[in-house]
Amino acid sequence: MTSTVQTPSPLVVPARDAPEVAAGLVARTVALPDGVEDADIDLLAVGGAIDAWLWHRESFALAGRGVALRLVLPTGLDDPTAPASVLQALRAIPTEDEVGRPGCGPVVLAALPFDRSAPATLTIPAVTVGRDVTGRRWLTTVGPPSAIFEPLDILAALPEYTPPDSFSLVSPRPHTEWTALVAATVAAVRQGRFDKVVLAREVQVVANREFLPADILHRLHTLYPSCMVFSTGTFLGASPELLISRAGRRVRSHPLAGTVARSGDPTADAALTGLLLGSAKEREEHRLVVDEVAAGLRPVCRALDVPEVPSIVALRNVSHLGTLIEGELDGDDVTALDLVSRLHPTPAVAGSPTAAAVSYLLGVEGFDRGCYAGPVGWMDSRGDGEWAVAVRSAEVKGNTARLFAGVGVVSDSDPAAELAETQLKLQALLAAVVRP
Repeated sequence: MTSTVQTPSPLVVPARDAPEVAAGLVARTVALPDGVEDADIDLLAVGGAIDAWLWHRESFALAGRGVALRLVLPTGLDDPTAPASVLQALRAIPTEDEVGRPGCGPVVLAALPFDRSAPATLTIPAVTVGRDVTGRRWLTTVGPPSAIFEPLDILAALPEYTPPDSFSLVSPRPHTEWTALVAATVAAVRQGRFDKVVLAREVQVVANREFLPADILHRLHTLYPSCMVFSTGTFLGASPELLISRAGRRVRSHPLAGTVARSGDPTADAALTGLLLGSAKEREEHRLVVDEVAAGLRPVCRALDVPEVPSIVALRNVSHLGTLIEGELDGDDVTALDLVSRLHPTPAVAGSPTAAAVSYLLGVEGFDRGCYAGPVGWMDSRGDGEWAVAVRSAEVKGNTARLFAGVGVVSDSDPAAELAETQLKLQALLAAVVRP
């Protein structure tokens, strides 16, 4: 089957002007198969191109191609009108939806910057393929009434590709310099300037040939099937941390903070997680995050369940402390993007007090986080959506990949141990990017 999507040049407009422009588009969602053979759809391949967007977890997935409308937020989430403008743009598009489920009709997909005041862009793809927990699939097309949409090759496989087989790994900031920064941050915490600061590192991988994002996404999904695998062209990752989901009035958040290595031996891992649960340092770090998330949700929820004791979230190479927070919104007017704006950034990726920690990070980290540790996810015209914290992530361009990892620094942090924790977390992406 040939794959062509003929649309005019993408529309790029400020979000506040988007509803008027969006009214000139039309959207249609049809159930699949619709004129195509019923077969497994490789959404990781569909969403793994440079002009593609992907949100993928076991129970739900969206993969978009092309651009129908791009919404620009000049001051990011600091613009209090941004969530309403984005929702109005989605709702302004006349829609024919024969499936009628969350994620159908026009959707925006985006990775937003860590710095909530930085310019941000959200995209309504021209073509989106979706799948829900039942296995039901659908295809949404968005464009002007005159646009001609030929069948998308939704059975896309990885293209012919010779992967790189030689890699060099560089840490732009020497270990001694980074641990000195951790020590200085510990001193600042002890002086009472902060309760916690989350310091991040970057490492760069340069290969002898270009990386194929779809190839990396397949590896990430294989290695971390319980994580939310995402891509926005060149920015990709596999996050275990749900910032917020909204389905009608039901909301969920699953903040993580506190980390220990996994050995693969059940007895040893049980001992390690026991130490994690019993660690005053790790429990305090986790409590700061949970309290902040709960405080952000309570004003808009009629009910909120916040467990007093965290649980263990086990991944392939690490275990985290996690607390699943669930609640019910007061009404229908608070959207997923409203909730993102209320919560980002959490102390899990910035620190506490948040504003002071972010200001400190911007001055000392030595690199631009971009979308690392920012919100990544989607929202539909109902206001439903899911957003993860974009940790375990990388920026991949050509034959170069920038990988990121962060740690929470508190009063009794040990610089060498914090360095080791970043190295442990970086293994998640290195295992998918570097294939010797």
